[in-house]
Amino acid sequence: MKIALCNELLKGSWSDVVAAASELGYEGLEVAPYTLAEDARGLTQADRLRIREEAESRGLRICGLHWLLVSPPGLHLAHPDERVRRRTVEYMGELARLCSDLGGEVMVLGSPKQRSTVPGQSREEAWRLLGESLKAAARAAEEHGVVIALEPLARHLTDVVNTGREAVRMVEEVGSPALRVNLDVYSMSDEGRPYAEIIEEVGPLLAHFHANDTNGLGPGMGEADYGEILAALRRVGYAGWLSVEVLAPVDKPLEVAKASIEYMRRLLTAVS
Repeated sequence: MKIALCNELLKGSWSDVVAAASELGYEGLEVAPYTLAEDARGLTQADRLRIREEAESRGLRICGLHWLLVSPPGLHLAHPDERVRRRTVEYMGELARLCSDLGGEVMVLGSPKQRSTVPGQSREEAWRLLGESLKAAARAAEEHGVVIALEPLARHLTDVVNTGREAVRMVEEVGSPALRVNLDVYSMSDEGRPYAEIIEEVGPLLAHFHANDTNGLGPGMGEADYGEILAALRRVGYAGWLSVEVLAPVDKPLEVAKASIEYMRRLLTAVS
């Protein structure tokens, strides 16, 4: 397992982020597209090549994308208006192309506001429409050789796909090899079940993993049992990225990024 950092934690230019992540010893970066441009369609091929080459020149792999639908405004995968869903699926296709252009392999679909129920909509209808959108988005992802990793999120963030079991159910209903699951420690904590149980239920469908903690800070800064988590990941044969994603606001992001990778390195060494 390799350790990546979600780029939005570090402030400054892309060059600053790349330099800092490399110096801290991270092996990869997971990119929030809104930090590069409000609309990914505005990034030229030259822009994409520069972003990728700058990371690779510092020994960093861009492992994928997350916070996919924060911008541009008006996107929603489960909206009752078919035009909104179609526009969102088309943008997911553009993000799949961006992910591939940057050398990434996974698109983590969290984006709680862009999949939650809207006023007057039932959870069942939102589930059905999300599934239809994901079928179309997965076809585009497959064309570009990337995987969408559906992320179950805590109940205070969204009311659609909140548990590992629900994520597995959605993946099975969609039935595409380009749709898998991302697990996030902060949101797993909301389930109130052992981390190992959730990880083992997802099993071979696990495509990516977000390392954070019960308080939304970096791994090791809350109450999550990372010994249990890493042991379960090894049991299911997970050999992908452990991507540090800090959700809570922090005053000293560099210190949080440094403490996170040092903690993860110690754990990985201890269980190797």
